[in-house]
Amino acid sequence: MPHLTRRALLASTAAATLPLPAFAARTAPTEPNLFVGTGGHGHTYPGPSLPYGMVQLGPDTDVERWDACSGYHRSDTSIMGFSHTHLSGTGIGDMLDVLLVPTRGPVELLPGPLNDPDRGYRQRFRDERAEPGYYRVTLESGVQAELTVTQRTGWHRYTFPAGAGHILIDLSHLILDSSDQPPLVTDATLAVEPDGTITGGRTVNRWAKGRHIRFALQLSRRPDRITFYGDGDAEQPAGTRRIAGNRLKAVLHYDDAGSAPILARCGISAVDVAGARANLAAEAPHWDFDRTRRSARAAWATVLDVVQVEGGTADQRTIMTSALYHAQLAPTLFSDVDGRYVGMDKAVHRLSAGQAAYSTYSLWDTYRALHPLLTIVAPDYAASLVADLIRQCQQSPYGPPVWPLQAVETGCMIGWHSVSVLAEAQAKGIPGDYAAAWPAIAKRSFDFTAPDLDNSKGRDLYDAKGYVPADAWFESVSRTQEYAYDDWASSHLARAAGKTAEADRLLKRSRNWRNVIDASIGFARPRFADGSWWTPYDPVQLGHMPKPWWRDYTEANGWQATFLNQHDVYGLIDHMGGDAAFEAKLDALFTAPSTLPKNAPPDISGLVGQYAHGNEPDHHVAYLYAFTGAAWKTQAMVRRLCTEMYKNDPDGVIGNDDCGQMSAWFILSALGFYPVDPVEAVYVFGSPLFERATIRLPGAKRLVIDAPGNRANTPYVTAIRRNGRPWSKNWISHAELMQGGTLTFTMSATPDPAFGRAAADRPPSNGRRAT
Repeated sequence: MPHLTRRALLASTAAATLPLPAFAARTAPTEPNLFVGTGGHGHTYPGPSLPYGMVQLGPDTDVERWDACSGYHRSDTSIMGFSHTHLSGTGIGDMLDVLLVPTRGPVELLPGPLNDPDRGYRQRFRDERAEPGYYRVTLESGVQAELTVTQRTGWHRYTFPAGAGHILIDLSHLILDSSDQPPLVTDATLAVEPDGTITGGRTVNRWAKGRHIRFALQLSRRPDRITFYGDGDAEQPAGTRRIAGNRLKAVLHYDDAGSAPILARCGISAVDVAGARANLAAEAPHWDFDRTRRSARAAWATVLDVVQVEGGTADQRTIMTSALYHAQLAPTLFSDVDGRYVGMDKAVHRLSAGQAAYSTYSLWDTYRALHPLLTIVAPDYAASLVADLIRQCQQSPYGPPVWPLQAVETGCMIGWHSVSVLAEAQAKGIPGDYAAAWPAIAKRSFDFTAPDLDNSKGRDLYDAKGYVPADAWFESVSRTQEYAYDDWASSHLARAAGKTAEADRLLKRSRNWRNVIDASIGFARPRFADGSWWTPYDPVQLGHMPKPWWRDYTEANGWQATFLNQHDVYGLIDHMGGDAAFEAKLDALFTAPSTLPKNAPPDISGLVGQYAHGNEPDHHVAYLYAFTGAAWKTQAMVRRLCTEMYKNDPDGVIGNDDCGQMSAWFILSALGFYPVDPVEAVYVFGSPLFERATIRLPGAKRLVIDAPGNRANTPYVTAIRRNGRPWSKNWISHAELMQGGTLTFTMSATPDPAFGRAAADRPPSNGRRAT
């Protein structure tokens, strides 16, 4: 299997520069703008889903370039059709299952190129509108397409002009890449059942190679005739009711399509067609599109109402609600209404009532802020994810999940950061059978390197030598650091399972990060098997090898990797020479020239000096000032990042949203706190963005974050009170936060260097306090 990271870019098309479509009207301040992140490199999509829904329906505009990983980009001027599954904000594309194309005129079986929207079944469009649970657009054929969803079904309402029209079902539609090897789709089927239900499915070998999708689609009006097309777009004989192959299509013809709206409702399942039909029967027992739309709207209103903000600008309030929306799209539901799902062992399992299975875990990204956020705003969902991850640990031949997508371990990125999610949950008191996950965690930690996945390469050398040698494996520095973090998380799980010796071994090994930080120069530095360092060293470079895939850091350079440590901050400070030296090093990071080598991946974006906010490895770094006693510098930088890196605009996310991680960073930071180390189960204070934020907590509790008079020019915190009493600590524990009450921040236009400077007031790290 080739090395899989998000740096494996999709092939660029030779599309000409196209005019930007008229942008949808600005949403009201309390409404999310679903087009945030659909431009630039955000990789989001504007179609409807329910919170964490299995069906994520929406328009597809392109499948061939990196910025169309979600199938959609706001700069595109034509729509191919509407598919039922999407990835939100990822750096690799997949999904786009079961494409429907409502149109008129001659039948076209190919979409045509992006740079020539008048060829193929592509259609230009206008009047695009998106809101939670609903999407609408008018296509150039005159068809108005409306979309809504339940958890496991997608709903379409197509209003045709007078006359004939047709709907194409394209099962060959998917994300493409120049490195892909055919066949990308296999084992496809299409059939018309006796009751008129159209069923089928396919196996997809794109990113999550070998994933299965099955569907059942029903129409409010039976077509006058159906034409099937097999491999090579060969038209099948009239009267054909069932076909099989690899790349299949069907056209549903209506002689008078415009006489009344045509509704389609489509259930999906990863298990079988029977599961798709059962999902459809359970969740779509009627043909009332508007009723389904209202239900979807109500579901979103409930989860978006968990956090309410006052103050700030209208755009900032919209950004907050949009971020809340994007942070609650994934992980996605993966079990059918009867509890069946496909496990990581490829077997079909059945859950007990009240349980659910999930997919789409972008763990290298989301362990940092998204999962911590969910423990606050959606603790029941977080608990359900914990149970699911424990099952995946048990079922997967690889052990702790890395980047599982629809029962396929993609192995994307490095490390096995599901252990962070589990250890964090255990530390926060979320119930779960953590001991059941331990055997798989122990195997991955001590005995096992997946031969066909890149994420744990060099773990044996890391164990034996204390680091991954740069002349043995690519991305060796980041591997050493991230394996050390996973050891830290796993040590907690080992101790919870009663494995004291293993916990001690992991805790000791979690200090291996020291072996790739050269204290003599104060940088993360590639180290070879003989113990020597790479020379001459340049922290701007991505590594010592000229080949672009052999880098010493994962989506980072030496500057950014130097601060990757999340779990042993005081150890890092000591290693770098103490508080003053470390604070000066942070200053240097944020003020260094923002230059990058030519082979830098586009993920390294949103630069402030050499700090890269558009990618995850440094998302905690602005908060490290607090550990040196310079909390005011954290406050200034966090406020700057909140205001400069996010916009109420399609290009409003500075990098890939990565299944909500970029959004979660904004939410937590705008509220005024952030989990530097999720496993520590504490939050470091930063700079609240709004005058007031109210978070609805379990048990009818409320957490109010009050910052009276907070303005754009008052980023600094001079005092904090909790429930009216002085609070000198520059951090708060999860347990204290979840008690609710009021945190009152006194904000100022000038810094107070004394705030948070006392050693007793600095955040804990690795069981240590500042001295």
